[in-house]
Amino acid sequence: MTARLDRWERLLERQLAAAPYVLLATSTVLTLLTDGRSWLTLGLAAFAAAWIWLVPRGAVYVAGLVVLIGALCTQGMWFASFFGFTGYLHSWQYLRGNWRFVGVTATAAISVAAYRGGLPDPTPSGVLVYLFFIAAIVAVVGLFSFVGEVTAERSAERKRMVVQLEEALRENAGLHAQLLVQAREGGVLDERQRMAAEIHDTLAQGLTGIITQLQAAQQAEDWRRHVDNAVRLARDSLAEARRSVRAVGPGQLAAAPLPEALKDVVTQWGELNTVRVDFAITGTVRPMHPEVEETLLRTAQEALANAAKHAGASRVGLTLSYMEDVVTLDVRDDGAGFDPERAPDGGGFGLTSMRKRVSRLAGTLAIESEPGFGTAISASVPAVTRG
Repeated sequence: MTARLDRWERLLERQLAAAPYVLLATSTVLTLLTDGRSWLTLGLAAFAAAWIWLVPRGAVYVAGLVVLIGALCTQGMWFASFFGFTGYLHSWQYLRGNWRFVGVTATAAISVAAYRGGLPDPTPSGVLVYLFFIAAIVAVVGLFSFVGEVTAERSAERKRMVVQLEEALRENAGLHAQLLVQAREGGVLDERQRMAAEIHDTLAQGLTGIITQLQAAQQAEDWRRHVDNAVRLARDSLAEARRSVRAVGPGQLAAAPLPEALKDVVTQWGELNTVRVDFAITGTVRPMHPEVEETLLRTAQEALANAAKHAGASRVGLTLSYMEDVVTLDVRDDGAGFDPERAPDGGGFGLTSMRKRVSRLAGTLAIESEPGFGTAISASVPAVTRG
């Protein structure tokens, strides 16, 4: 846009520079065609062209130009009709202050006299009509010239702003490079945190389940079932770890919608840990954005892992609630409970990971627990639908 405006300004400058010569040539040709060939007309026109080309711009130049316009107007009215505009333009452009109006008024007086065929009759009405036309021309020229000055000033201000912007961009080049380095480092840190959370949610939970099953196999007569469960957990954990490395969503969500995936997770967890689990859904089920569903699924897995590892619960309940603006997952157990305010590091890496996942989606995570009275975890995230 700026380059196009610059081209237009350069084109306008060239046109304004050529305008006096075009107006002079037009007036000369029309005068020769209507009034016949005149060497005086050609001589005055040539002298006017040389004056415009050679004389430095200033008060002397404008005064001589007005005199030449008056002399040419005696040769034909066409000079007042066309070449007279040069007097208006250059009087306003090359004079300062009230002298601008002096130059414009002199040019207007010459042009009006040329149109009327000479000076007005020495009568009040004749003089008033003559002065009225002069005043009207001066007013119109002054108005349009003022508008042109405002436009030119705005253009100059725009150029100054462009120069300042370019300087600011050059000054900020080093800062921009520094910000890029910081952004790159921040991306690396975010990826490390993501991988840490994924490893905790897949490998760590899987290994905990495997250890639990192997310990149970050592003490149970039906040891084969626990070993089979451990093998299945190892395979599932390995598959989830591979999906996490490739930044792919959980396998449960790839095979089923969120409610069914949660139901499968709850059922398998209950069978592995021989704990009663109740799962309920409220509201109108609808497909959510993949990140929303993954966050809720990972939150459920972490809450169940904590219930199995720390709570020693005999009963767990999960409720998935679809509301108009949010989707909420509530996980309750009747286990040992704990004091959230006294828990080290906010309750361990698992709870910290849950908080980060939920906060990343501008959601909230509430934890209510008391020693001996179980734990309740509630995760609420915006109901951003799929697609």
